[in-house]
Amino acid sequence: MAAVPDPTGVDVGRADAQGYAADWARAVRRLGFVPLSAAETERLLLVNTVRLAQAVQAEPFSVRPAEEVGRALVDAHLTEPRALEWSLTALGDDFPRRVLAADDRPADLPRRIAAVQGGLAAGFARALRDRTFTQQERIARSAWQARDEVEQALRDSEARFRAVFTGAVIGIGIAGVDGQILDVNQAFADMLGYSIEELCQANVASLAYADDAAGMWEIYKELIEGKRDSARVEKRYYRKDGSVVWTDLAVSLIRYDDGRPRFTVAMVEDITERYELQQRLRFQALHDPLTGLPNRTLFFETLGRVLDTARPRQRVGVCFLDLDGFKAINDSLGHDLGDRLLVVIGRRLAECVADHGHLVARMGGDEFVILVDDGGDIDDAVAVAEAALAAVAAPVHVGDQQLAVSASVGIVECPAAETTASELMKAADTTLYWAKAAGRGRWAVYDPERNARDLARSALVAGLPAALDRGEFVVHYQPIVALLEGTMLAVEALVRWEHPELGLIGPDRFIGLAEETGLIVSLGEWVLRQACHDAERWRREFPEAQLVVSVNLAARQADDPAIVSTVADALATSGLPAELLQLELTESAVMGSAGEPLRSLHQLAALGVRLAVDDFGTGYSNLAYLRRLPIHCLKLAGPFVEGIRADGTDAAADHRDERIVDALVRLAHALELWVTAEAVETAVQAERLRALRCDTGQGRYFGAPAPADSITARLRAREVTR
Repeated sequence: MAAVPDPTGVDVGRADAQGYAADWARAVRRLGFVPLSAAETERLLLVNTVRLAQAVQAEPFSVRPAEEVGRALVDAHLTEPRALEWSLTALGDDFPRRVLAADDRPADLPRRIAAVQGGLAAGFARALRDRTFTQQERIARSAWQARDEVEQALRDSEARFRAVFTGAVIGIGIAGVDGQILDVNQAFADMLGYSIEELCQANVASLAYADDAAGMWEIYKELIEGKRDSARVEKRYYRKDGSVVWTDLAVSLIRYDDGRPRFTVAMVEDITERYELQQRLRFQALHDPLTGLPNRTLFFETLGRVLDTARPRQRVGVCFLDLDGFKAINDSLGHDLGDRLLVVIGRRLAECVADHGHLVARMGGDEFVILVDDGGDIDDAVAVAEAALAAVAAPVHVGDQQLAVSASVGIVECPAAETTASELMKAADTTLYWAKAAGRGRWAVYDPERNARDLARSALVAGLPAALDRGEFVVHYQPIVALLEGTMLAVEALVRWEHPELGLIGPDRFIGLAEETGLIVSLGEWVLRQACHDAERWRREFPEAQLVVSVNLAARQADDPAIVSTVADALATSGLPAELLQLELTESAVMGSAGEPLRSLHQLAALGVRLAVDDFGTGYSNLAYLRRLPIHCLKLAGPFVEGIRADGTDAAADHRDERIVDALVRLAHALELWVTAEAVETAVQAERLRALRCDTGQGRYFGAPAPADSITARLRAREVTR
């Protein structure tokens, strides 16, 4: 039988000690937690199996090795009670049979086994008790140490807080939820001019400023009720001497462990200097540096606030004022004197409305605006404007200069709920333009209908160039008829604008705009070329008609040095004979012709083109001057013809107009000029003009302006009736 090696160097004569230790290890790991690996557990228990075998066989016998094995089990943390129970049971049942050889068993083996079991259990229990005592002592020592550390931390925290509290440069105060001040630092006391003792006897409410920002106390109430944990506001306090200090106040709520509010901690910083600097900077940002009046930014802030907070049916007005001729003052007397004048005007405007509390602001340059936010109606705004004009009109003494100054004012007044700041000022600017256009020292009231017309006019002006490029213009023709025979001898070319949105627009709405913008030259040339093209088509199709086309020339066209070459090119391009083209000029343009325009008229006449004076009788009416001009035809102004009525409403006027027409026709014929009467609307007018020997007539009685196809149809119908 092989011997099991003894770790101490003594052999144990039983080969199954290894198997016993393996079974012991498996049982221990199965019955509870083992902090060792399986191999480590088996090696440990093999050693203790050998020690137990040696203890049973030793002479003299002693249980001490068994006690050491029990302690070893505890040291290895094999402390599960069920594992101990298995160990003791196996020691009595299997150990002798498996570990001890029969010839090595002592005679008192049962007694020794029982003693080893008791020694093992006793060693195990004593080791477990010792370990428990050691752990308890360690825990107690740790608890004492932790308590000492906590107490030290509390002392350190208190020291740090006290150092911060007393040495802080900002004020710190602690108050109960009832507002009673519990403690303050020296910085807080110095800030308000009290002693610490005085403040600790006061309540937070006693330090309140009468005009604290709205909602500030509601915030504090929510804080002490536990509805919020902190708050921060800029707040004023009264000092003990009655002066005011501006502070940045941050308040925090401290709670009990159960969440109930306990007290508040306030940190207060004196920001008086910063606040005053901010106020100065804000004043500079919102006021005109020259006059000291509110500037454009402040005006719009105030106007926006008035509109946002307006009462139902509240009205608001604006008087927008601009000095007349201020640029001339600057240019002639210098900008320094101009600036001094603006200072005087600004002061006068502020003084003239001071009793009513109206805001006066300088918008820039020589523009000022007065906000009438509490007026009853337009009369109040007009009264303010008249007071402002009177204040400006008083003589101004600047240095050694006495200046007479006037201004123009645009007035807008409307319900506050129906406008915005931008709309109000846009309307005021438009109305100011109306006032300045009417003359100096005037005011004008905003008229929505007039503004709509102006906007429409502006839209037409903006659309004119593109309309010409896109081919939106068309030419209509109105017949000119011989009064004796009733034959159509000519047509007048009249331009129309086929607007993509507004439909067909007559020349009365855009010709004046074209003249103002200079587009009349290009537009007139287009009409001329189109008229020549249509007239040549009629000449080729109806050669017997010899229909003359009459085209209007604007004054700017007549003054254009290139007018002769333009007409010649239009004739050459279209193929129209010159004698079939008649150019109409207004009476004022013809009578005032001199220099280049006069030479152009003679050159046009030399081409063979007929020349006519349009609207004759409304201007110079200088027949003697006409003798020097190459004129072929006079077109009598419509008002004379309109005066020849048949309704008998004003017989004297009818007779007077008829005599005027008679005289004009006779004089024109004396000068060998053809006479055309415009605006012939009735048969009676045509008959009277025929009786006065007027040559031709033009008007709705003979036909309204119509497209070229209508003239073609009329010529074709005439051919058929021949």
